[in-house]
Amino acid sequence: MTANMQNLESYWMPFTANRAFKKNPRLFASASGMYYQTTEGKKVLDGCAGLWCVNAGHGNKKINDAIKFQVDQMTYSPAFQGGHLGAFEFAERLTDLFPGDLNHAFFTNSGSESADTSLKLARAYFKARGNPEKIKLIGRDKGYHGVNFGGLSVGGIPAARKVFGPFLPEVDHLPHTHNVEGNLFSKGQPEHGVELADRLLEIIELHGADTIAAVIVEPMAGSAGVVVPPKGYLERLRKITKDNDILLIFDEVITAFGRIGDVSTATLLNIQPDMINTAKGLTNGAVPMGAVLVSDEIQRTIVDGPPDVIELFHGYTYSGHPLACAAGIATLDVYKEENLFERAAALSPYFEKAVHSLKRHNIVRDIRNFGMVAAIDLIPREGAPSVRAFDAYLKAFEQGLLIRTTGDIIALSPPLIIEEKQIDTIINTLDDILTTL
Repeated sequence: MTANMQNLESYWMPFTANRAFKKNPRLFASASGMYYQTTEGKKVLDGCAGLWCVNAGHGNKKINDAIKFQVDQMTYSPAFQGGHLGAFEFAERLTDLFPGDLNHAFFTNSGSESADTSLKLARAYFKARGNPEKIKLIGRDKGYHGVNFGGLSVGGIPAARKVFGPFLPEVDHLPHTHNVEGNLFSKGQPEHGVELADRLLEIIELHGADTIAAVIVEPMAGSAGVVVPPKGYLERLRKITKDNDILLIFDEVITAFGRIGDVSTATLLNIQPDMINTAKGLTNGAVPMGAVLVSDEIQRTIVDGPPDVIELFHGYTYSGHPLACAAGIATLDVYKEENLFERAAALSPYFEKAVHSLKRHNIVRDIRNFGMVAAIDLIPREGAPSVRAFDAYLKAFEQGLLIRTTGDIIALSPPLIIEEKQIDTIINTLDDILTTL
Protein backbone atom coordinates (compact mmCIF):
# COMPACT_ATOMS: atom_id res chain seq x y z
CA MET A 1 0.00 0.00 0.00
CA THR A 2 1.44 3.35 -0.96
CA ALA A 3 1.01 6.42 1.22
CA ASN A 4 -0.12 9.79 0.00
CA MET A 5 -1.55 12.85 1.71
CA GLN A 6 -5.07 12.05 0.59
CA ASN A 7 -5.27 8.70 2.35
CA LEU A 8 -3.39 9.90 5.44
CA GLU A 9 -5.53 12.93 6.17
CA SER A 10 -8.69 11.16 7.34
CA TYR A 11 -7.02 9.47 10.32
CA TRP A 12 -6.63 11.82 13.30
CA MET A 13 -3.66 10.21 15.05
CA PRO A 14 -3.43 10.08 18.86
CA PHE A 15 -0.52 11.64 20.78
CA THR A 16 1.08 12.69 17.49
CA ALA A 17 2.06 15.94 15.80
CA ASN A 18 -0.26 15.10 12.91
CA ARG A 19 0.89 17.71 10.39
CA ALA A 20 4.58 16.96 10.92
CA PHE A 21 4.02 13.20 10.72
CA LYS A 22 2.02 13.36 7.52
CA LYS A 23 4.76 15.36 5.83
CA ASN A 24 7.21 12.56 6.59
CA PRO A 25 5.23 9.45 7.58
CA ARG A 26 6.77 6.46 9.29
CA LEU A 27 4.53 3.54 8.31
CA PHE A 28 4.84 -0.10 9.24
CA ALA A 29 3.75 -2.92 6.95
CA SER A 30 4.55 -6.03 8.98
CA ALA A 31 6.28 -7.24 12.11
CA SER A 32 7.99 -10.42 13.27
CA GLY A 33 9.95 -11.24 16.39
CA MET A 34 12.02 -8.20 17.37
CA TYR A 35 11.49 -6.27 14.14
CA TYR A 36 9.00 -4.14 12.26
CA GLN A 37 9.20 -3.72 8.52
CA THR A 38 8.22 -0.41 6.97
CA THR A 39 6.22 0.12 3.80
CA GLU A 40 9.57 0.83 2.12
CA GLY A 41 10.90 -2.56 3.21
CA LYS A 42 13.28 -1.32 5.93
CA LYS A 43 13.71 -3.43 9.08
CA VAL A 44 13.31 -1.55 12.36
CA LEU A 45 14.45 -3.08 15.65
CA ASP A 46 11.72 -2.59 18.24
CA GLY A 47 13.25 -0.99 21.32
CA CYS A 48 9.95 -0.27 23.08
CA ALA A 49 7.77 -3.39 22.60
CA GLY A 50 5.41 -1.48 20.33
CA LEU A 51 3.99 0.74 23.04
CA TRP A 52 5.16 -1.16 26.16
CA CYS A 53 2.89 -4.05 25.19
CA VAL A 54 4.45 -6.63 22.83
CA ASN A 55 6.36 -8.48 25.56
CA ALA A 56 6.48 -11.82 23.73
CA GLY A 57 7.62 -10.29 20.44
CA HIS A 58 5.72 -9.67 17.23
CA GLY A 59 3.74 -12.26 15.32
CA ASN A 60 3.99 -15.05 17.89
CA LYS A 61 2.54 -18.09 16.13
CA LYS A 62 0.77 -19.57 19.13
CA ILE A 63 -1.05 -16.30 19.84
CA ASN A 64 -1.89 -15.78 16.17
CA ASP A 65 -3.22 -19.33 15.80
CA ALA A 66 -5.42 -18.93 18.88
CA ILE A 67 -6.98 -15.79 17.43
CA LYS A 68 -7.49 -17.43 14.04
CA PHE A 69 -9.17 -20.43 15.64
CA GLN A 70 -11.48 -18.20 17.67
CA VAL A 71 -12.43 -16.18 14.58
CA ASP A 72 -13.91 -19.32 13.07
CA GLN A 73 -15.72 -20.28 16.29
CA MET A 74 -17.28 -16.99 17.40
CA THR A 75 -16.18 -13.40 17.00
CA TYR A 76 -18.55 -11.84 19.52
CA SER A 77 -20.51 -12.82 22.60
CA PRO A 78 -22.61 -10.44 24.72
CA ALA A 79 -21.02 -9.62 28.07
CA PHE A 80 -24.31 -8.58 29.72
CA GLN A 81 -26.51 -11.44 30.94
CA GLY A 82 -24.54 -13.84 28.76
CA GLY A 83 -21.01 -15.04 28.28
CA HIS A 84 -18.59 -17.52 26.76
CA LEU A 85 -16.27 -20.04 28.35
CA GLY A 86 -13.13 -18.25 27.20
CA ALA A 87 -13.80 -15.27 29.46
CA PHE A 88 -14.23 -17.47 32.53
CA GLU A 89 -11.13 -19.52 31.69
CA PHE A 90 -9.02 -16.42 31.14
CA ALA A 91 -10.24 -14.83 34.37
CA GLU A 92 -9.31 -17.97 36.31
CA ARG A 93 -5.88 -18.12 34.68
CA LEU A 94 -5.24 -14.46 35.48
CA THR A 95 -6.35 -14.58 39.08
CA ASP A 96 -4.19 -17.67 39.68
CA LEU A 97 -1.21 -15.72 38.39
CA PHE A 98 -1.57 -12.58 40.51
CA PRO A 99 -0.78 -12.45 44.24
CA GLY A 100 -2.89 -12.93 47.33
CA ASP A 101 -6.66 -12.69 47.24
CA LEU A 102 -6.99 -10.85 43.92
CA ASN A 103 -9.37 -13.59 42.84
CA HIS A 104 -11.70 -11.66 40.54
CA ALA A 105 -11.03 -10.15 37.09
CA PHE A 106 -13.20 -7.42 35.60
CA PHE A 107 -12.46 -7.15 31.88
CA THR A 108 -12.05 -3.83 30.08
CA ASN A 109 -10.60 -2.88 26.70
CA SER A 110 -7.64 -0.67 27.65
CA GLY A 111 -5.54 0.67 30.47
CA SER A 112 -7.64 3.83 30.50
CA GLU A 113 -10.79 1.80 31.09
CA SER A 114 -9.03 -0.29 33.74
CA ALA A 115 -8.10 2.87 35.63
CA ASP A 116 -11.63 4.29 35.57
CA THR A 117 -13.08 0.90 36.47
CA SER A 118 -10.87 0.55 39.54
CA LEU A 119 -11.79 4.06 40.73
CA LYS A 120 -15.49 3.32 40.32
CA LEU A 121 -15.11 0.00 42.14
CA ALA A 122 -13.42 1.78 45.04
CA ARG A 123 -16.37 4.14 45.47
CA ALA A 124 -18.91 1.36 44.91
CA TYR A 125 -17.21 -0.77 47.58
CA PHE A 126 -17.44 1.83 50.30
CA LYS A 127 -21.00 2.72 49.38
CA ALA A 128 -21.98 -0.95 49.55
CA ARG A 129 -20.15 -1.26 52.87
CA GLY A 130 -22.13 1.60 54.34
CA ASN A 131 -19.51 4.36 54.05
CA PRO A 132 -20.84 6.52 51.19
CA GLU A 133 -18.81 9.50 52.44
CA LYS A 134 -15.55 7.77 51.44
CA ILE A 135 -15.33 9.10 47.88
CA LYS A 136 -12.02 11.01 47.62
CA LEU A 137 -9.44 9.62 45.21
CA ILE A 138 -5.72 10.25 45.65
CA GLY A 139 -3.39 10.16 42.65
CA ARG A 140 0.17 11.40 42.24
CA ASP A 141 2.03 14.16 40.42
CA LYS A 142 3.52 12.80 37.17
CA GLY A 143 1.09 9.89 37.36
CA TYR A 144 -0.53 8.56 34.21
CA HIS A 145 -3.74 6.56 34.38
CA GLY A 146 -5.01 6.83 30.84
CA VAL A 147 -7.09 9.42 29.04
CA ASN A 148 -10.62 9.01 30.41
CA PHE A 149 -11.93 11.55 32.91
CA GLY A 150 -11.36 9.41 35.98
CA GLY A 151 -7.79 8.59 35.05
CA LEU A 152 -7.07 12.17 34.02
CA SER A 153 -8.47 13.45 37.31
CA VAL A 154 -6.08 11.37 39.42
CA GLY A 155 -3.28 11.67 36.86
CA GLY A 156 -0.58 14.27 37.15
CA ILE A 157 0.99 14.87 33.74
CA PRO A 158 0.29 18.52 32.89
CA ALA A 159 0.28 18.13 29.10
CA ALA A 160 -2.33 15.38 29.34
CA ARG A 161 -4.61 17.51 31.52
CA LYS A 162 -4.27 21.14 30.57
CA VAL A 163 -6.98 21.48 27.90
CA PHE A 164 -9.58 19.03 29.24
CA GLY A 165 -10.58 20.33 32.67
CA PRO A 166 -12.36 20.76 34.92
CA PHE A 167 -11.94 17.24 36.21
CA LEU A 168 -13.63 15.13 38.87
CA PRO A 169 -13.99 16.86 42.22
CA GLU A 170 -12.87 15.17 45.46
CA VAL A 171 -9.38 14.39 44.15
CA ASP A 172 -5.95 15.15 45.61
CA HIS A 173 -2.38 14.27 44.65
CA LEU A 174 0.73 12.90 46.31
CA PRO A 175 4.08 14.38 45.26
CA HIS A 176 6.05 12.44 42.67
CA THR A 177 9.22 10.56 43.63
CA HIS A 178 11.50 11.81 40.86
CA ASN A 179 14.51 13.05 42.84
CA VAL A 180 17.09 13.83 40.16
CA GLU A 181 19.71 15.29 42.48
CA GLY A 182 19.45 12.62 45.17
CA ASN A 183 19.13 9.59 42.90
CA LEU A 184 21.25 10.39 39.86
CA PHE A 185 22.16 7.35 37.76
CA SER A 186 20.39 4.91 40.08
CA LYS A 187 20.52 1.26 39.15
CA GLY A 188 17.22 -0.35 40.01
CA GLN A 189 15.23 1.11 42.88
CA PRO A 190 16.80 4.35 44.13
CA GLU A 191 17.94 4.76 47.72
CA HIS A 192 16.25 8.06 48.51
CA GLY A 193 12.57 8.94 48.67
CA VAL A 194 10.76 6.54 51.01
CA GLU A 195 9.79 9.53 53.19
CA LEU A 196 7.66 10.92 50.34
CA ALA A 197 5.08 8.24 51.12
CA ASP A 198 4.45 10.01 54.42
CA ARG A 199 2.95 12.93 52.51
CA LEU A 200 -0.11 10.72 52.36
CA LEU A 201 -0.44 11.24 56.12
CA GLU A 202 -0.70 14.99 55.52
CA ILE A 203 -3.43 14.44 52.91
CA ILE A 204 -5.27 12.18 55.35
CA GLU A 205 -4.97 14.81 58.08
CA LEU A 206 -6.29 17.46 55.68
CA HIS A 207 -9.30 15.56 54.37
CA GLY A 208 -9.88 12.87 56.98
CA ALA A 209 -9.46 9.16 56.38
CA ASP A 210 -13.23 8.78 56.60
CA THR A 211 -13.57 10.68 53.29
CA ILE A 212 -10.87 8.88 51.24
CA ALA A 213 -11.73 5.83 49.15
CA ALA A 214 -8.49 4.97 47.38
CA VAL A 215 -4.92 5.81 46.49
CA ILE A 216 -3.89 4.93 42.93
CA VAL A 217 -0.25 4.83 41.84
CA GLU A 218 1.84 3.31 39.10
CA PRO A 219 4.55 1.32 40.90
CA MET A 220 6.84 2.63 38.16
CA ALA A 221 5.61 5.77 36.40
CA GLY A 222 6.31 4.81 32.79
CA SER A 223 4.76 7.61 30.77
CA ALA A 224 6.37 10.23 33.03
CA GLY A 225 9.77 8.94 31.92
CA VAL A 226 10.46 5.76 33.92
CA VAL A 227 10.23 7.08 37.49
CA VAL A 228 11.31 4.09 39.58
CA PRO A 229 9.87 3.60 43.10
CA PRO A 230 12.37 4.34 45.90
CA LYS A 231 13.19 1.43 48.19
CA GLY A 232 10.50 1.01 50.79
CA TYR A 233 8.16 3.61 49.26
CA LEU A 234 5.42 1.29 47.98
CA GLU A 235 5.59 -0.79 51.15
CA ARG A 236 5.10 2.39 53.20
CA LEU A 237 2.09 3.41 51.08
CA ARG A 238 0.56 0.00 51.70
CA LYS A 239 0.95 0.33 55.47
CA ILE A 240 -0.51 3.85 55.60
CA THR A 241 -3.50 2.95 53.44
CA LYS A 242 -4.22 -0.22 55.39
CA ASP A 243 -3.90 1.57 58.74
CA ASN A 244 -6.40 4.19 57.56
CA ASP A 245 -8.98 1.96 55.84
CA ILE A 246 -8.08 3.26 52.36
CA LEU A 247 -7.85 1.04 49.27
CA LEU A 248 -4.54 0.85 47.40
CA ILE A 249 -4.68 0.45 43.62
CA PHE A 250 -1.54 -0.47 41.68
CA ASP A 251 -1.77 0.65 38.05
CA GLU A 252 0.45 -2.01 36.46
CA VAL A 253 -0.64 -1.48 32.87
CA ILE A 254 3.05 -1.16 31.92
CA THR A 255 4.81 -3.12 34.67
CA ALA A 256 2.74 -6.32 34.67
CA PHE A 257 3.58 -9.43 32.63
CA GLY A 258 7.34 -9.55 32.94
CA ARG A 259 8.45 -6.00 32.28
CA ILE A 260 10.15 -5.74 35.68
CA GLY A 261 11.23 -9.38 35.84
CA ASP A 262 8.10 -10.84 37.45
CA VAL A 263 4.38 -11.08 36.79
CA SER A 264 3.83 -7.76 38.60
CA THR A 265 5.57 -5.28 40.86
CA ALA A 266 3.24 -6.42 43.63
CA THR A 267 4.62 -9.95 43.22
CA LEU A 268 8.23 -8.81 42.91
CA LEU A 269 8.13 -6.69 46.08
CA ASN A 270 5.68 -8.89 47.99
CA ILE A 271 3.10 -6.11 48.41
CA GLN A 272 -0.60 -6.87 48.43
CA PRO A 273 -2.69 -4.05 46.89
CA ASP A 274 -6.48 -4.16 46.86
CA MET A 275 -6.68 -3.92 43.07
CA ILE A 276 -4.25 -4.17 40.15
CA ASN A 277 -4.96 -2.56 36.79
CA THR A 278 -3.61 -4.30 33.70
CA ALA A 279 -3.67 -4.03 29.89
CA LYS A 280 -0.83 -3.86 27.30
CA GLY A 281 1.07 -7.14 27.88
CA LEU A 282 -2.19 -8.84 28.85
CA THR A 283 -2.69 -10.02 25.23
CA ASN A 284 0.79 -9.15 23.92
CA GLY A 285 -0.89 -6.22 22.17
CA ALA A 286 -2.56 -8.60 19.71
CA VAL A 287 -6.14 -7.64 20.59
CA PRO A 288 -7.10 -4.62 22.74
CA MET A 289 -7.92 -5.67 26.30
CA GLY A 290 -7.56 -4.63 29.92
CA ALA A 291 -8.45 -6.16 33.25
CA VAL A 292 -8.79 -5.08 36.87
CA LEU A 293 -7.79 -7.72 39.41
CA VAL A 294 -9.97 -7.26 42.49
CA SER A 295 -9.76 -8.62 46.03
CA ASP A 296 -12.28 -11.03 47.52
CA GLU A 297 -13.36 -8.40 50.05
CA ILE A 298 -14.22 -5.78 47.43
CA GLN A 299 -16.03 -8.20 45.13
CA ARG A 300 -18.01 -9.90 47.91
CA THR A 301 -19.10 -6.60 49.42
CA ILE A 302 -20.37 -5.20 46.12
CA VAL A 303 -22.23 -8.34 45.04
CA ASP A 304 -23.73 -9.04 48.48
CA GLY A 305 -27.44 -8.52 47.89
CA PRO A 306 -30.48 -10.15 46.30
CA PRO A 307 -29.17 -12.82 43.91
CA ASP A 308 -31.39 -11.78 40.98
CA VAL A 309 -30.45 -8.07 41.01
CA ILE A 310 -27.62 -6.52 38.98
CA GLU A 311 -24.99 -5.58 41.57
CA LEU A 312 -22.80 -3.25 39.51
CA PHE A 313 -24.06 -1.01 36.72
CA HIS A 314 -20.73 -0.87 34.94
CA GLY A 315 -19.12 -2.63 31.99
CA TYR A 316 -18.38 -2.41 28.29
CA THR A 317 -19.87 -3.87 25.12
CA TYR A 318 -16.55 -5.59 24.49
CA SER A 319 -15.74 -6.74 28.06
CA GLY A 320 -14.22 -10.21 27.80
CA HIS A 321 -14.32 -10.16 24.00
CA PRO A 322 -13.83 -13.69 22.59
CA LEU A 323 -10.86 -12.78 20.39
CA ALA A 324 -9.17 -10.90 23.23
CA CYS A 325 -9.68 -13.79 25.63
CA ALA A 326 -8.26 -16.25 23.09
CA ALA A 327 -5.25 -14.00 22.61
CA GLY A 328 -4.84 -13.57 26.37
CA ILE A 329 -4.97 -17.27 27.17
CA ALA A 330 -2.40 -18.00 24.47
CA THR A 331 -0.24 -15.12 25.68
CA LEU A 332 -0.14 -16.54 29.21
CA ASP A 333 0.84 -19.91 27.70
CA VAL A 334 3.68 -18.27 25.78
CA TYR A 335 4.92 -16.40 28.84
CA LYS A 336 5.06 -19.67 30.76
CA GLU A 337 6.40 -21.94 28.04
CA GLU A 338 9.16 -19.52 27.03
CA ASN A 339 9.93 -18.54 30.65
CA LEU A 340 9.74 -14.89 29.63
CA PHE A 341 9.38 -13.48 33.15
CA GLU A 342 12.45 -15.41 34.29
CA ARG A 343 14.24 -14.43 31.08
CA ALA A 344 13.55 -10.77 31.78
CA ALA A 345 14.94 -11.09 35.29
CA ALA A 346 18.07 -12.81 33.99
CA LEU A 347 18.64 -10.24 31.21
CA SER A 348 18.09 -7.21 33.45
CA PRO A 349 21.69 -6.92 34.75
CA TYR A 350 23.09 -6.99 31.20
CA PHE A 351 20.51 -4.45 30.08
CA GLU A 352 21.29 -2.24 33.09
CA LYS A 353 25.04 -2.25 32.43
CA ALA A 354 24.54 -1.53 28.73
CA VAL A 355 22.17 1.39 29.29
CA HIS A 356 24.33 2.99 31.96
CA SER A 357 27.31 2.95 29.57
CA LEU A 358 25.64 5.96 27.89
CA LYS A 359 26.42 8.05 30.97
CA ARG A 360 29.61 9.24 29.27
CA HIS A 361 27.74 11.68 27.03
CA ASN A 362 27.69 15.23 28.34
CA ILE A 363 24.08 15.77 27.23
CA VAL A 364 22.90 12.87 29.42
CA ARG A 365 21.50 14.27 32.68
CA ASP A 366 20.43 10.97 34.24
CA ILE A 367 19.89 7.27 33.53
CA ARG A 368 17.57 5.00 35.48
CA ASN A 369 16.31 1.46 35.03
CA PHE A 370 13.98 -1.11 36.55
CA GLY A 371 13.91 -4.63 35.16
CA MET A 372 13.68 -4.47 31.37
CA VAL A 373 12.83 -0.77 31.15
CA ALA A 374 15.17 2.20 31.19
CA ALA A 375 15.26 5.95 30.67
CA ILE A 376 18.00 8.17 29.29
CA ASP A 377 17.25 11.70 30.52
CA LEU A 378 18.73 14.33 28.20
CA ILE A 379 19.58 17.95 28.98
CA PRO A 380 17.03 20.03 27.03
CA ARG A 381 18.14 22.48 24.41
CA GLU A 382 17.77 26.02 25.66
CA GLY A 383 14.36 27.35 24.73
CA ALA A 384 13.42 24.12 22.93
CA PRO A 385 12.24 21.50 25.41
CA SER A 386 11.67 17.96 24.07
CA VAL A 387 13.30 18.74 20.69
CA ARG A 388 16.60 17.01 21.49
CA ALA A 389 14.94 13.72 22.43
CA PHE A 390 12.62 13.78 19.44
CA ASP A 391 15.62 14.41 17.19
CA ALA A 392 17.08 11.24 18.71
CA TYR A 393 13.82 9.42 17.93
CA LEU A 394 13.93 10.49 14.27
CA LYS A 395 17.62 9.66 13.88
CA ALA A 396 17.08 6.27 15.51
CA PHE A 397 14.24 5.47 13.14
CA GLU A 398 16.43 6.41 10.18
CA GLN A 399 19.01 3.94 11.49
CA GLY A 400 16.49 1.13 11.96
CA LEU A 401 15.66 1.46 15.64
CA LEU A 402 12.32 2.31 17.29
CA ILE A 403 12.53 4.09 20.64
CA ARG A 404 10.00 6.03 22.72
CA THR A 405 10.41 9.59 23.94
CA THR A 406 8.54 11.70 26.46
CA GLY A 407 9.75 15.25 26.89
CA ASP A 408 13.54 15.04 26.74
CA ILE A 409 13.59 11.44 27.97
CA ILE A 410 14.36 8.40 25.83
CA ALA A 411 12.52 5.35 27.16
CA LEU A 412 13.50 1.78 26.30
CA SER A 413 11.30 -1.27 26.96
CA PRO A 414 12.14 -3.94 24.38
CA PRO A 415 10.23 -7.19 23.89
CA LEU A 416 11.35 -9.75 26.47
CA ILE A 417 12.56 -12.09 23.73
CA ILE A 418 15.46 -9.71 23.04
CA GLU A 419 18.98 -11.15 22.75
CA GLU A 420 22.13 -9.62 24.23
CA LYS A 421 23.41 -8.77 20.75
CA GLN A 422 20.20 -6.84 20.05
CA ILE A 423 20.65 -4.93 23.31
CA ASP A 424 24.13 -4.08 22.03
CA THR A 425 22.65 -2.86 18.75
CA ILE A 426 20.23 -0.56 20.59
CA ILE A 427 22.96 0.90 22.80
CA ASN A 428 25.51 1.27 19.98
CA THR A 429 22.93 3.06 17.83
CA LEU A 430 22.02 5.43 20.67
CA ASP A 431 25.71 5.93 21.45
CA ASP A 432 26.31 7.19 17.91
CA ILE A 433 23.18 9.35 17.95
CA LEU A 434 23.98 10.98 21.30
CA THR A 435 27.42 11.85 19.97
CA THR A 436 25.83 13.73 17.06
CA LEU A 437 23.37 15.53 19.34
